[in-house]
Amino acid sequence: MKSEYLDDCPYYLNDFLTYMKVVKDRGERTVEAYYIDIRTFLRYLHIKHRTAKNEDFSQIAINDTPLEWVESFSLNDAYVYLGYLSQQRNNSVTTRARKCSALKQFYSYLHKKAALINNDPMVDLELPRIKQSLPKYLTTDQSIQLLKNVESKHKQRDFCMLVLFLTCGMRLSELVGLDLNDYSKENRTLRLFGKGRKERIVYLNDVCIDALEDYIKNYRPNVDEKAIFLSANKTRINKRRVQQIVEEQLKLAGLSNLGITTHKLRHSAATMMYKNGVDTLVLKEVLGHKSIATTEIYTHISNSELQKAAESSPIAGLKNDNKK
Repeated sequence: MKSEYLDDCPYYLNDFLTYMKVVKDRGERTVEAYYIDIRTFLRYLHIKHRTAKNEDFSQIAINDTPLEWVESFSLNDAYVYLGYLSQQRNNSVTTRARKCSALKQFYSYLHKKAALINNDPMVDLELPRIKQSLPKYLTTDQSIQLLKNVESKHKQRDFCMLVLFLTCGMRLSELVGLDLNDYSKENRTLRLFGKGRKERIVYLNDVCIDALEDYIKNYRPNVDEKAIFLSANKTRINKRRVQQIVEEQLKLAGLSNLGITTHKLRHSAATMMYKNGVDTLVLKEVLGHKSIATTEIYTHISNSELQKAAESSPIAGLKNDNKK
């Protein structure tokens, strides 16, 4: 737990963050997101109770926020708060939905786990409806185009990273976190550490093995550093540099106008696997998803394309003259 949380938070928020990290096994970034969202809520309570006199919102201290204010906050108050987030804070519907979800978990903890409040007014709080959109991804032909046009001073390293993104569907944090002892040529596997440091094993095909062997044996600097992928400074490559490399290689391949990021390469890998017959339950394990509902987005991609194929038929616009 970061020390600044402890300094800034009332005891009941500290307890909630500790619970989410230790008991629920949430990752550091997730816990930080909970902290930021509940901090916004507690700052709002100071505005509601008129204790923030002409004070900049970002400067409102929350460590003295009475628990009684939290307990007396009603469901109707919550909807007024969501209106405040939209109108005064200019929060998008996605951001409001996230903050709404954090609020529900916070109140559930205070009521059910910590028994600090007598009831949970947020149990019936409805999250703002988010219009679902299908993730962007590279087609198989575009993925091959990207890999065939890799060019840089560290070509073998960059090619290897792109291959792993496009075949294993790993997250950016998983790729930069790879150590040499996570790779087993004999077993043809990589050990990955996903969200919350959850460990999983992915199996490698021939192109992955060839790319890893070529880079590690022939091009990776021979230094006392356990990371697989190294920067020009011969230290573990960081996330931002990998993002820049992906941007550079997409541009070189003529694919820079598609809105593709490192995370979209993960979508690309998953989509290609699904289209080539990988079952969603298997795909869930490969991607390290917690819920099958997350994985099922790729079935929606396929269904969307099937619909487009049907609508593009040359007889799709034919009028039925046989109607009576």
